[in-house]
Amino acid sequence: MADTSSTPDTRTPAEIEADIKRRRETLAETLDEIGVRVHPKTIVGDAKAKVVSHVDNTLGRAYVRANRVVGEVKSQMVTEDGAPRLERIVPVALVVVGVVGLLALGSRRRKR
Repeated sequence: MADTSSTPDTRTPAEIEADIKRRRETLAETLDEIGVRVHPKTIVGDAKAKVVSHVDNTLGRAYVRANRVVGEVKSQMVTEDGAPRLERIVPVALVVVGVVGLLALGSRRRKR
């Protein structure tokens, strides 16, 4: 704001009133905006939006990582021309069958 103590105000009363009215309207708009920003529904909505954004971002990164891992595993199990590599697939399949069998036996024992 300008220092008005040393210079006289040359505005007319109508100009002063118009300036006061304009400043009141600006202040009312500012207060309304502050009221909206601090309203509980606005705060909750903003928090939800941040959480959703974070979850979407996290899921996106997880998808990219999972896709990369699947690609790497596929490259280990399949040759470049698309033929399966039996020397790698058979041991993995045997391990999977063994683990499933052990889980089934453990589950059966707990039921008794």
